[in-house]
Amino acid sequence: MSGAGTVALSLGLCLCAGQLVGASPAAASATPVASATTATTAAAAKVTPKLTASVNTRKLPWGSTLKVTAKVIDPRTGKVAKGTVRLQAWRTNKWVTWDTETVKSGAVTLAARPDKKGVGSGVTVRTLFTGSGYNQAASGKVKITLKSSGAKVLAEAKKHKGALYKFGASGPKRFDCSGFTQYVYKKAAGKKLPHKANLQQKYGKSVSKSKKQVGDLIVFRSGSYGSHVGIYAGGGYMYDSPHTGARVGKHKIYGSNYVVRRMVA
Repeated sequence: MSGAGTVALSLGLCLCAGQLVGASPAAASATPVASATTATTAAAAKVTPKLTASVNTRKLPWGSTLKVTAKVIDPRTGKVAKGTVRLQAWRTNKWVTWDTETVKSGAVTLAARPDKKGVGSGVTVRTLFTGSGYNQAASGKVKITLKSSGAKVLAEAKKHKGALYKFGASGPKRFDCSGFTQYVYKKAAGKKLPHKANLQQKYGKSVSKSKKQVGDLIVFRSGSYGSHVGIYAGGGYMYDSPHTGARVGKHKIYGSNYVVRRMVA
């Protein structure tokens, strides 16, 4: 075999051996670089949408529903970004989801009743958006204050159903009539009432019988003297501690000689 042929054969064997053993360092590094570039491009494709949210009120009466309206816009197109929005509350050092809605077009409304979630005087909420092709986005935090309400007063009154009447007692296990109302308004609304039916009729705002609401104080009278008190439960009923031998419960309003006092808004 000629010299040229020998050289050519040697080169051919070297290339084959190189292919069998493995690619050169330069060739080996080519594939990871391409993958990294692809991954970077994919990550760069995600954008953070513009999330705006508004609450129906920052001072919510206890027992009412908090409503939050959220809208998510894709900054690249100016159109609504599709995905999921969650209404979350800050509880025990973490965000807890109260409601979830899917964004398809326009704005979405999320709702929750904070009192049913075990919230006391207030709660901090936010909305959180997640969607395919988008970075996660959170709205600003908003503090919601829960106000005392007739519903809260009534809820507290119901807790003591079955408590036995005892003259001069003001709870939490036994009550007379004014001791019961005194305890409930203090617990539910922070209102301080004297332990006497006649004196309680001087507290709160005077309301006509036709406009009485759940949670109002009902004061029965002998002439103009306040002789018995209860808490209006709606439908012509009240919660009260009636008399010796009876228990706290929901009873029909008797008679017509009574006045109504509104203790909470």
